[in-house]
Amino acid sequence: MENNTYTNIETPKLSSPHYTTLNLGPTHPATHGIFQNILTMDGEHVVDSEQTVGYIHRAFEKIAEQRTWYQITPLTDRLNYCSSPINNIGYQLAVEKLFGVTTSKRIDYMRVVIMELSRIADHLICNSVIGVDAGALTGFLYVMQERENIYDIFEEICGARLTTNIGRIGGFDSDFKPSTIDKINTFLANFPKVLKEFENLLLRNRIFMDRTIGVGGISGERALAYGFTGPNLRATGVDYDVRVMNSYSSYSDFDFIIPTGTQGDTYDRFCVRQAEMWESLKIIAQALKNMPEGAYCVDVPEIVLPAKEEVYGKMEALIWHFKVVMGEVNTPVGEIYTSVEGGNGELGFYIVSDGGRTPYRLHFRRPCFIYYQAYPEMIKGGLLSDAIITLSSMNVIAGELDA
Repeated sequence: MENNTYTNIETPKLSSPHYTTLNLGPTHPATHGIFQNILTMDGEHVVDSEQTVGYIHRAFEKIAEQRTWYQITPLTDRLNYCSSPINNIGYQLAVEKLFGVTTSKRIDYMRVVIMELSRIADHLICNSVIGVDAGALTGFLYVMQERENIYDIFEEICGARLTTNIGRIGGFDSDFKPSTIDKINTFLANFPKVLKEFENLLLRNRIFMDRTIGVGGISGERALAYGFTGPNLRATGVDYDVRVMNSYSSYSDFDFIIPTGTQGDTYDRFCVRQAEMWESLKIIAQALKNMPEGAYCVDVPEIVLPAKEEVYGKMEALIWHFKVVMGEVNTPVGEIYTSVEGGNGELGFYIVSDGGRTPYRLHFRRPCFIYYQAYPEMIKGGLLSDAIITLSSMNVIAGELDA
């Protein structure tokens, strides 16, 4: 008699994949920040990915609601700390728009110099780290000295290097010193040689090209759907740049191009950032050559601290100093949004004011938070090593991602 007890049991398929789960982060050095990637792996290939963010969430937006307008600038330092001055100036531009303040051309040009130096410092970190993740440490060590030279310039201007709190609402607390101009000119003279040598190390390097071309790619259509901006979007061939499309700080006065890629892969993102550094050098040179005369700060007592020597000797200056620092000024009621081209893309500031001494609502549009959502799609089907270098090329900064 035939026994059919087990006839309905499916025979295991020996060829079916065996998936494993791998935690990439939050403490793994290859993630370049405190965020977790839960990878589903088929051997060395990524089948699926889930991201966990918020490990260093510091509630900046809620803290800002408890700070006066003047006290918020230092909070913005901690967003993308690789290019802090762009964060500072972006916030200052937003508050100036709320108060209806127009700055002089000299202030605009000074800000452009600082923002473009910051862009170079940011791109240096990103591209040299891409090299490290491809196994090339030399370039990283080589260009870090130039980053330090940029920080020397920041220190000359404001006394700080990494978290700069640079500038003020309405301009600057002091003009560029002659020694500052000398340091910037020295950087402009010396950096092109270093940048060219860095490109020679990697740009046509066969190993580097094999590790980056076709890796972590995304189309322009998908990038726009996610809300990409900055180098990650321009690498796909979309030439959107806030400095051109929605010009601010007199960027319309400068002659520069918007570098773009074609494939939207890791190699294109590297090349776009390299090209942008060359353009930043051109912009800085133009700003120094055509630097207008004028005041380095607007004459609006409601938002600008008086000179320290006046505070020590004049009662009116002392009163205004107290009113500005403590937020005891008349604030316009309104709702505004303004954005700048940050190191990673469109860095936006949305402010709602009810006329109080602090913002009713302040929202940071962080480009990192937006394009990190596409990371699972960009690494699916690739190798684990490709996932790491793709993350590097996206330049995900944990401070900006979590905020």
